Amino acid sequence: MAQAAPHDRQAALVVAARAGSRAALDSLVAELTPLVWHVARGNGLDQATAEDVVQTVWLSLLRHLDRLHEPRAVAGWLIVATRRESQRAWRERHGRPALSTDSALDMPDDRWLPEPEALRDDRDRRLWQAFNALPRRCQEVLRLTVLAGRAEYRAVSEALAMPHGSIGPTRGRCLNQLKARLEQDDVR
Repeated sequence: MAQAAPHDRQAALVVAARAGSRAALDSLVAELTPLVWHVARGNGLDQATAEDVVQTVWLSLLRHLDRLHEPRAVAGWLIVATRRESQRAWRERHGRPALSTDSALDMPDDRWLPEPEALRDDRDRRLWQAFNALPRRCQEVLRLTVLAGRAEYRAVSEALAMPHGSIGPTRGRCLNQLKARLEQDDVR
């Protein structure tokens, strides 16, 4: 017998969790927490804040589990909820959007040197300025594909209501637009 597609398996887990199955809920959490984590971290949150966001999102799902109309869309629901909660947490702490800090743990700590910090601030400012000038759809595609990675294209497809096969080409076009905006900024 063929293995069920991830969204069908996840839907079955949602239905079982609604019926009170702790094991189903545990399986759902184990399967989808990496996705929730990537979305939270990809929105520029530090590890501690991302942990809080992940916990908040799962608690929110538990509160709304009976109101989730389409159990197959649980991954999409989690992506949207995590993105919103991450943005709320970031604004609460910093008041502006941030670049992802996923690789910050591996970078040498030279933050107290003024020149590298000024260069990073300028780079970040220019990148976010170019990113914010992109159409909203490109911003969403880039956030979710960079955060979720290729292995999660199905969840990205559900969250953005777009065909699975068009995500890669759309992402490529959006990255080209971002690159062109950055190069245009460098010329000025």
